[in-house]
Amino acid sequence: MPLFDRLRAIPARWLDLALVALVLTAQLWPLLSSTRSWSWWGYAVVVAAAVPLLWRRRAPVVALMATLGAIALYDLSDRVASQPIWYGALVAMYSAAAYASRWTRVLALAVATVGGLAFTGSSDTAVRGVVLFVAAYAVGRAAAVSRSHAAALEERAAQLQRERQIEAERAAERERARIARDMHDILAHAVSLMVVQAEAGPVVVRSDPDRAEATFDAIAASGRDAMTQLRRLLGVLKEGEGLRAPQPTLADLPGLADQVAGPGLAVNYTVTGTPVPLPGDVDVAAYRVTQEALTNIVKHSGATRADIRFDWQDDELMIRITDDGGRAPHALPHGGNGLIGIRERAAACHGTASAGPRSDGPGFEVLVRLPLGAAA
Repeated sequence: MPLFDRLRAIPARWLDLALVALVLTAQLWPLLSSTRSWSWWGYAVVVAAAVPLLWRRRAPVVALMATLGAIALYDLSDRVASQPIWYGALVAMYSAAAYASRWTRVLALAVATVGGLAFTGSSDTAVRGVVLFVAAYAVGRAAAVSRSHAAALEERAAQLQRERQIEAERAAERERARIARDMHDILAHAVSLMVVQAEAGPVVVRSDPDRAEATFDAIAASGRDAMTQLRRLLGVLKEGEGLRAPQPTLADLPGLADQVAGPGLAVNYTVTGTPVPLPGDVDVAAYRVTQEALTNIVKHSGATRADIRFDWQDDELMIRITDDGGRAPHALPHGGNGLIGIRERAAACHGTASAGPRSDGPGFEVLVRLPLGAAA
């Protein structure tokens, strides 16, 4: 532990007591080191000039005036030792400069300077005393500025620490919300497909055994895919564990379309324009909103056909998912969690999302616009 830090750990009261003892010893030394017999007056004045330093922090100007007043009485007796340097007065001046308010400390310096020049018999001693007072004042101001700067740095560091903690909490909250959305999308999509395929299973078993086998294979594939994605998603919550496979992106959409397509539902996937690389969050969001829209079609629409259209424009990617069903969920933002999740994912990428009945015929449509500014 550095010496300075050890000194800071000592209570200020004990430090001031030690300082008074040191000053008292230094000021008594001319009296104690001589073989002559000095008057008790000199000892009393020396003690009176050192004791006020005990209050140098709480009342620095009062301590300075008390010390200077005691010093002025020293020469009232002829049987006293020569006292060229009053250390207590210098410490008191330092304390006034370090702890007193601006005009109070300036006034104290002026009083000490004028008093030193007026009541000191020797001009050399007077000039020397003034120089020492000014030096003590300058050192006190430097110490005060240094403490103020250190306090400002500590406050700034504490503020930065609080800001980092708040940002970490917000990041954790955003991550929890993202994981909740992803889990909803994965489970809703997989369970909806499994329910639809399972309901169709008994029908095709009687009418087309070959298609029945494919239906049950689709149920198993949906379950395995959901388990894989859930393991990957929950793996990030365990430090050092879990699969590190990437999140699904636009490249996985053809497979998603094939997975959703089944008995009674045809899925068409088209792309227009020139695709460009997307930031990771936008890429994942495009996949998830498409997945959720297809899940809603399977769960709610009763449609026989779904169309996925990706239109790459100059400044945005427009995703339009439509169906020809007669039933549809409520429009945003009053629908279920899935539609709200679509809106939130689009908003997180500075995009927009809308959903409602189609204007060009029966059915429902989801329209998502994601800006390409970040990609460019």
